[in-house]
Amino acid sequence: MAGWAVLLIPHRSDAADEGALPGDYRKILAIVRETDGPVQVRAVGERLDLDASVRGKLEPLRAKMTKLADRGWLHKRPGGKFTARS
Repeated sequence: MAGWAVLLIPHRSDAADEGALPGDYRKILAIVRETDGPVQVRAVGERLDLDASVRGKLEPLRAKMTKLADRGWLHKRPGGKFTARS
C-alpha cells in the first residue's frame, strides 16, 4: 500500500472487537484480563513462557503492552503495571 500507513494494532475505538488484533497481542490481552488486579510485564512474560530472568527478553513484550495501552486496549499504571480496560 504505497503511501498509506497501516496500523497493525488498531485503536480500540476503531476496532469492532479484539479479533482485529494479531494473535500475540490477543494472548497478552487475555492474560491481563485473567488477573485480578494490575499485572507486571514479568508475570505476563512468565505466562507466555519467556525467560523472565533476562531483562532484555522482556523488553519486546513491554513494548507490545505499551502499544496496547497507547491504543486504548490496556491501561498503563504509574508503577509500570498494566490493567485491562473495561
